[in-house]
Amino acid sequence: MATAVAPLRGRFIRSASAGTGHAAGPCIGMVRIDDPDPGLLEKTMTRPALALRRLLSRRSVRHALGAAATAATLLMAPAAHAAAPLKIGYSDWPGWVAFQVALDKGWFKEAGVDVDFEWFDYSASLDAFSAGKLDAVAATNGDALVTGAAGAKNVMILLTDYSAGNDMIVAKPPLRSVEALKGKKVGVELGLVDHLLLETALQKHGLKDGDVTLVNAKTNELPQVLGSSTDIAAVAAWQPNAGEALKRAPGARAIFTSADAPGLIYDAITVAPASLAARRADWAKVIKVWYRCVAYINDPKTQADAVRIMSARVGLAPEQYLPLLKGTHLLDEAAAKRAFRKGDGLDSIYGSTRNANAFNVRNAVYKQSQDIDAYIDPRLVAPH
Repeated sequence: MATAVAPLRGRFIRSASAGTGHAAGPCIGMVRIDDPDPGLLEKTMTRPALALRRLLSRRSVRHALGAAATAATLLMAPAAHAAAPLKIGYSDWPGWVAFQVALDKGWFKEAGVDVDFEWFDYSASLDAFSAGKLDAVAATNGDALVTGAAGAKNVMILLTDYSAGNDMIVAKPPLRSVEALKGKKVGVELGLVDHLLLETALQKHGLKDGDVTLVNAKTNELPQVLGSSTDIAAVAAWQPNAGEALKRAPGARAIFTSADAPGLIYDAITVAPASLAARRADWAKVIKVWYRCVAYINDPKTQADAVRIMSARVGLAPEQYLPLLKGTHLLDEAAAKRAFRKGDGLDSIYGSTRNANAFNVRNAVYKQSQDIDAYIDPRLVAPH
């Protein structure tokens, strides 16, 4: 299986080639498809599908982080004054939209912490953090590494969730298993998170990298690729693109999802080290409010109200939003403490992030392997 040479991110990494989503330079053993009509996909998608596509846009990052990280070095630490609100960048992944419940209900004020949650497209939130404009940003554990490798050091102090089904490998009939992918062509955007999902699926089912041929395409093109190509057997994509792929190819089904690899993709609040050092007590309050959000969302008595708040934030009807929420496993305090234990498996943030680091290095996302321990501080969740 070909490795990507894209040096930059998009849940995990988008190519540096002007945001095209294609790897920069040639990739031996990789097939590259020509770009289709850029307006064709949106013309054929329903309005709800378009809204859902925008909803999970955090996985489609188009901006390089290096220049912003350099700016951060010049700006030094963000928000150093104790009286200033903590500036936190968040975006439309369900595990982060959950904070809207606390914002609407005034729970941060009740907790005695002044916060300024700033709403961004996901890529823009990472740019703002890298430029020193935020104290913290909501990001995947893999993207925390990419951001740090580009120069904007950060520490994950809160795990909000892990993907539990929103990432899928969708195959056309007659394929009904991962093993059936052997010798087939699979569409995927190289270097991104579902490239990692595909690698994981192959390994779990006894296949080697070379057992499939990768067809590199932008993720939002993959539904069209699967539906129109006669030689593409499957695609790896996140929602809502995965759902569109299921619709485009009659008889298609998901043969592997992130629910089959829980902990492969963690989502976190990652903080500038200077802000964490200066405002540790305030960050502890933020974490406590998060667990109040999780309890409210998970409680059958209050879940409908929570979904109403969250869906309104992203402009969807509650019934459209609920399936996306169910594909996101929110972490309460007990689950977070378990995930913060050191271990080599995906049930540990250490093992998961080590796995993401290996993927990033293997696929030339960045050259220098990162010090995983430096990116994780469990002390506010699981005091020693």
